[in-house]
Order: sequence, then C-alpha cells, then structure tokens
Amino acid sequence: MVTIKTISEKCGVSRATVSKALNGHKDISQSTGEYIRSVAREMGYLPNAAARSLKTKRTNNLGVLFVDKTCSGLTHEYFSAVLESFKVEAERLGYDITFISRNIGSASMSYYEHCKYRGCDGVVIASVDFSDEMVIELVKSEIPTVTIDHVFNGRTAILSDNVQGIRDLVEYVYRCGHRRIAYIHGEDTSVTQKRLASFYRTCAELSIEVPNEYVKAALYHDPKSSGLATRELLELSERPTCILYPDDFSFIGGMNEIERHGLHIPEDISVAGYDGIYLSQVLRPRLTTLRQDTGVLGREAAARLVEAIERPKLAIPQQVMVAGHLIPGSSVRKV
Repeated sequence: MVTIKTISEKCGVSRATVSKALNGHKDISQSTGEYIRSVAREMGYLPNAAARSLKTKRTNNLGVLFVDKTCSGLTHEYFSAVLESFKVEAERLGYDITFISRNIGSASMSYYEHCKYRGCDGVVIASVDFSDEMVIELVKSEIPTVTIDHVFNGRTAILSDNVQGIRDLVEYVYRCGHRRIAYIHGEDTSVTQKRLASFYRTCAELSIEVPNEYVKAALYHDPKSSGLATRELLELSERPTCILYPDDFSFIGGMNEIERHGLHIPEDISVAGYDGIYLSQVLRPRLTTLRQDTGVLGREAAARLVEAIERPKLAIPQQVMVAGHLIPGSSVRKV
C-alpha cells in the first residue's frame, strides 16, 4: 500500500513536505510540489477519503435527486443523457455521485436527511415534483443545490430554452405551409407552461388561429396518453394538418393511433416531436424534432454545483439558459 511515508522515502523528503505537496500548500517550491505529486501518481497513491474529508470538510460526494413520474428511471432517454453528462463532469472535477431517495432499506427519511446521512456536499435536482415540501426543505437548507428546468429564488438553475424551442418548431411547420397546427402538451409544470405560452404566442404572431380542441393535455414520456389525445384530434371534423408532441417517446403512441386510422406520415398528416433522442432519428419517417443539448445541461449543472461548493463566497446564483436546435426530419410535409 502506498502511503505518505513510502512517498517521502522515494522522494527523499519529509512526510510533512509530501503532505504539503499533496494538499497544494504554497510554502514549498512549485517544482518540488510537482515532483512529489508526479511520484505519487506513478506509485498509484490514492488519498484516504475519510482523512481528506476531515481536512477539507468535504466528502466530494454529490447527490442526485431524480424522481421520474413515469417510473422509467434511467431508461428515460432525455434525463439519463443529462445525468450521464453530469456524472462525467462531476468525476472529472473529482466528485462521486449518490442517488437520493426517501428510503434506505426499511428506513424512511426526508431528502434533506438522506443528503446529511450520505454526507452530500451538494445536490442536483431533476425531474421531481418541485412543489413537494421535502424538495423545498432541501432547497432551502444549507446544502448547495442546482436545479434542472425549474427556478427557485436564490439558487442556480440550468434551463433548456423551451420558449425558443417551441417557437422554432412552430415557425418551421409554418414555413412548410401548415396553418392547422395542434399541440399535445405534457402535465402542468413550469416547462409545460413556458412551452404552451410560446406555442400560443408564436401562433398569434403568425396569425394562426388555434381552436381550443387543437390543444390536448397528456403526460410526458407516456405514449398511451399521447395516443388517446391523437385519437381525439383525428376524429375532429376538421382535423389538424400537423401535430406537435410533448416529446419524441410520447410520439410513439400517436404514431400507432395514426396507423390505426389508416393514415400515413407525412402524406396524410405531419408530426413533430421534442427532445431529439436517438429513437427519433431511427424511426421511419425520420421525426422532425427539437434536440435539447443534454451534454451542456449536465456539464453546466455539475460545474455550477461544484463552484457553489468550493467557492461559496464567490458563486452567484444564476439562471443558465441552454439553447436547443431544430432537426428537420421527413415527418413534416410541405403543403
């Protein structure tokens, strides 16, 4: 086992000098510090986590609070991509991650209590009920938090630009000649509110009339509810020429319903999704969609959270907006 003692013997310096070099102290020369750290790496030295924690007052452990309403867990393509990017950046910055829940074995506890139990230096919060009292308790606590796609006062949030995303989709469909545009949206969240407002506003600016029956409520990442909403739209006396879906995965339900009615995409009806997951680009016809930049969302969340942990006096709570981009597929026909 490589220890500070064996490193000091290898380098021919005192244990105190090795300790200073490994902890980045400035009272030894830069060349000496770099040499000692180089030798330590070559010898395979790993600092004791418990000892390091006592010294730094940090565990280098980040919590991840992810409660998916659809019970898809990490098979949820959008959030799994965001969290994978978060994980990679966190590890690059020297942090491990722990998933936070209300249960540890048979014991129940709040999210805040679980974070304290696991010694989390900070927490990223994604896909939860942000009105949940236990979520609010955690956000209001002394533990640094970063939220994804939701804003709390005084906390940093990483936001996908949903307003511009819907605008880009509607404008693209409009340029393709469509005027009867329907929108199936997800459950009532801040993301849905922004997308819905952007849909109505963009349609108004383009002088597109939106009948009430053209806007249907469904659930995110739920093909069944989007399928039912699609059925209602297809059975209208004057059905839309294009349907926008809450996300690419939900579109599968709509696709099945369109086929059940004996219709073809895009010859009989045009469709577009949201998220830009891999599935959308292997379907035929290839789905027109708005790709959210999951790589940037995850990296920014990790970087901002670590900054809040390591530089608490300098870190300023911010709303970081991340742009998406339109991917024209072959599911929207020009009319």
